[in-house]
Amino acid sequence: MVGIYLSGTGNTKHCLEKLLSLLDPGAKCVPIELKESEQAVRENDEIFLAYPTQFSNIPYMVRDFINRNSALWNGKKVFLLTTMGLFSGDATGCAARLLKKYGATVTGGLMVHMPDAVCDNKMLKKPLEENQKIIAEADRRLEEVAAQMRDTENYPKEGLSFAAHLAGLFGQRLYFYTKTTGYSRKLKISDACVGCGLCVNKCPMGNLSVKDGKAVSAGRCTMCYRCISTCPKQAVTLLGKKVIEQCRYDKYAG
Repeated sequence: MVGIYLSGTGNTKHCLEKLLSLLDPGAKCVPIELKESEQAVRENDEIFLAYPTQFSNIPYMVRDFINRNSALWNGKKVFLLTTMGLFSGDATGCAARLLKKYGATVTGGLMVHMPDAVCDNKMLKKPLEENQKIIAEADRRLEEVAAQMRDTENYPKEGLSFAAHLAGLFGQRLYFYTKTTGYSRKLKISDACVGCGLCVNKCPMGNLSVKDGKAVSAGRCTMCYRCISTCPKQAVTLLGKKVIEQCRYDKYAG
């Protein structure tokens, strides 16, 4: 058993690590951007794949990972875990359909409500206390699901039904389709940037570099919000025009 994840602000990483620690304390969790993630798929028969929901869809980096390793999925058992700020639709279903095409067996899906991670939009922002409650409820739910999976071998199937497919498709995915068909070129870096290079080290895509004392984007943003949530000068934005709050799991979990 192994976990592979994309996590921008830490929500997904926390959920996957907690779930796997309850199911198999010896299981490793590997960031999807590391070469080791491909080896983890190759060497393990049971894989937990986790990622944040983006407009009821898979982050393009995750889709790209599945497609690039298409020959490795045949015969694998894959459980899908997604995190969401409000609405997930069938974000698990999107990956499930792709994985099944490559011969994987999708054992289940779980969608976990976590604090909003979109730093440059006012929507879904909540006080610290409310976000702490959201995390506490997520932890309780993960414990309940882990006990169910352990004791009864009954895996949840959230987001995998035809009804969920319709809800995701017409609820968000069609409207926002162009945002998730490839890597984004819309990352913006203001003159507030001092070229410290923190964002370069944080980016899972290697999308950022520092040139002439300022960070620049190569147009391969996976919309994880990792750079935006950590920039000390709040110089980076993506969907909005200014940073409203730098959202990170560790900030709320304290």
